[in-house]
Order: sequence, then C-alpha cells, then structure tokens
Amino acid sequence: MIAAERRALLVAAANPAPRLDYVVTLFGRVGEVGARLRLVPDRLILDPASFGPYLAALAGADSLEALGAAVLEDVADRLVPRWVEVAVRGPLHQALFEDRQPKWDGKALLDRADRLPGDWHAGC
Repeated sequence: MIAAERRALLVAAANPAPRLDYVVTLFGRVGEVGARLRLVPDRLILDPASFGPYLAALAGADSLEALGAAVLEDVADRLVPRWVEVAVRGPLHQALFEDRQPKWDGKALLDRADRLPGDWHAGC
C-alpha cells in the first residue's frame, strides 16, 4: 500500500485543546511486533480506533526499522504533532524513533510522562 493510502487510514480530528501541551499514547500490534505511539498534538488529534486498521496496512513491512520509520513519517505528515515518538518491539529487538517541531521544547512534560505507571508492551 502506498503512503498516501496508509495515511488516509489515520483519522484526524480537531484538537479540543490546541493551546495545551499533553501526551497521548496509543498501542497496537502488527503480527508479533508491539507498537507504541506517543505524541503531543498540535492542531489535530488521532482517532484511537483508526490506529489498529492503520497498523494492519503495514503488515508487510520489510523490517522492524521500516515499520517504525513508516509510522513516524505517516503520523508526522498526517497530524503534524508538536512531538512524536514511535517505539516498536519484536521478539529479538526494538527500535525507537522521534521527531519534533522546530523550537518545541517539552522536556519537563516528557519527563513526567515517562514516569507514568504501566508496561507499554503489555498494552500491545
């Protein structure tokens, strides 16, 4: 599936609180690979129900790295979040991808979000 078709599966809506910085976390699976998407929305938010079907469209990814890079690029292109992180974990290794808008600095927010309880892989 080409990128434009995949990105169309990511259903976006207007952010109800565009002035606030907050972290949204979504979980999903692609076969044996767990995926975690964390982002700080800007003008758009992602409908959580669209994340699973979107990931299913990536089932033929050549590698864990290709999968993570595609998710990062697609979400960044579709939603243009202030900050986005994609973590993918397979049976043998894992990869972490990150992007942010120029000049956005939410280190304090991200540090607090990292302290939230829970095992992200259990949610996949």
